[in-house]
Amino acid sequence: MQVQLAGEAQRPGRESEDFATATPEALVLLDGSGSPDGMESGCRHGTAWFVRRLGVHLLARLTDRSDRDIAECLADAIVETAALHGGRCDLAHPNTPAAMVVAARKHGGSLEYLVLGDSLLVLEPKEGPLRVLGDNQPFTEGEELRHAVRRSEPGSAERAALHLRYALAVRAVRNTGRGPWIAAAAPKAAGHAETGFVRLDTLSALAALTDGAGRYTERYALGDWSDALRLMAESGPGALIARVREAERSDPCCERWPRGKARDDATALYARF
Repeated sequence: MQVQLAGEAQRPGRESEDFATATPEALVLLDGSGSPDGMESGCRHGTAWFVRRLGVHLLARLTDRSDRDIAECLADAIVETAALHGGRCDLAHPNTPAAMVVAARKHGGSLEYLVLGDSLLVLEPKEGPLRVLGDNQPFTEGEELRHAVRRSEPGSAERAALHLRYALAVRAVRNTGRGPWIAAAAPKAAGHAETGFVRLDTLSALAALTDGAGRYTERYALGDWSDALRLMAESGPGALIARVREAERSDPCCERWPRGKARDDATALYARF
């Protein structure tokens, strides 16, 4: 497996809350669940700290615990990362740091994969159509609020207030069984991930993208997924992110493409087999 990856923070000078890492046998991509400015989290470390440690622990489990399935590896990594917080962090806080997850590894003659949340895994077979996996934890009750955020004026007090209302609403129910599941401090979230196997000899390539990079297709319709993978194959995942940023610069007020954030952290990973 030959892997290329690229990432860019939401804006210059801001630490990205995405994380990606890979070996020839395994890959991990995380999209940290950032909070509106001023929202308490109960954690003194922050989301960027969390995603880096969760990502490293998950990669280690994927490569050294072939006896554990991929969801169990994520559960183990969540437990190990939670232990690093120490007693000064309130891991029961609904806004404790959390992340969406994409992971994959070679397992015998197959690729074993996992997707949790709104990040995406795109599998390109040698024959047949692409498979797009992910965005599998919808928050149906919050859709109207999310649309209201997108309809409001970027930078306005109204948008900030609506964004906060949406963030509070989703955090009140996530990982409770009444809302979306996300990798935070509770290992049982891993059991709600989308997992599976695909034979390695049937695969040509794959891509893993945080939602900020997935905007290429999902939000801006700059091309379909075949176009996205072709661009990454020819020019690397950085070229896809550059196209996303170009679209965002052309629509700074979110008028052509209504969206909650004018820009987001964007990370993409492309692997050939």
